[in-house]
Amino acid sequence: MLYGALEAGGTKMICAVGDEKGNIIDEVTIPTTVPNETIPEIIRYFKGKDIEALGIACFGPLDLDKSSPTYGNILNTPKLAWTDLEIYSVLKDELEVPVNIDTDVAGSLLGEATWGSAKGISDALYITIGTGIGGGILANGEILHGMLHPELGHMLLSRHESDSFEGICPFHKNCFEGLASGPSIEARWGKPAEELADKVEVWNLESYYIAQALTNIILTICPKKIILGGGVMNQEQLFPMIRMKVRSNINGYITTKELEDIDNYIVPAGLGGKQGIMGALKLAFDSPV
Repeated sequence: MLYGALEAGGTKMICAVGDEKGNIIDEVTIPTTVPNETIPEIIRYFKGKDIEALGIACFGPLDLDKSSPTYGNILNTPKLAWTDLEIYSVLKDELEVPVNIDTDVAGSLLGEATWGSAKGISDALYITIGTGIGGGILANGEILHGMLHPELGHMLLSRHESDSFEGICPFHKNCFEGLASGPSIEARWGKPAEELADKVEVWNLESYYIAQALTNIILTICPKKIILGGGVMNQEQLFPMIRMKVRSNINGYITTKELEDIDNYIVPAGLGGKQGIMGALKLAFDSPV
């Protein structure tokens, strides 16, 4: 059987067809422009592919309340043309197959939990640190939702005493995304992250904020594995700095086998950038009949 997977991102839409074993058979990338250009391209790709179901891992925020009349809609997003878009219902109606939808970061977490760094682990966390910051939480083997879905990128952080940068988030200047996303790095230092690789002061400050956020999460939900993805985390020198600062922040208050083996606790994504589309494929497998 064949399944459709859509990783709906703010700059590009990755559409793929895969099988029940998780093999990607075909894949295309469509630019994310405006809905009346992008959505028809997505429909054209999947039509005639004989898919059994479609999984969507989509940028948000999303309405994921299945009792809501706007279930599956994109909500109040900075990509204004996409606000209130009925992406779930439009694709379900046009393709006439079962559809399952979740956030892009939840999709990446599902991919990692099924085939990657969190395989076999019931309680895990995935955070992407790139153009934005977002996170998905796996609790008792299920993706965690509540009144909405986790918005970990907007947790409020304490500024480093030497940091006078205002922050780029229009909602909360000192949130995780406002202080540590890729655009915040560029705004603070005047260059994108990839041009600052040899600047130790950049990564000392970046790791300070990431470690602070992870410490908050560890003390709140106690995940058994933390996976960090996204473009900023391509700076691999960050991992040992983050681990060291997390350990310092915890300061011996809790001791677990995971924290004692912290190199294998806070880890990069295991699917080489494919975690989002693989998670969308897993959403298709899990779609309601």
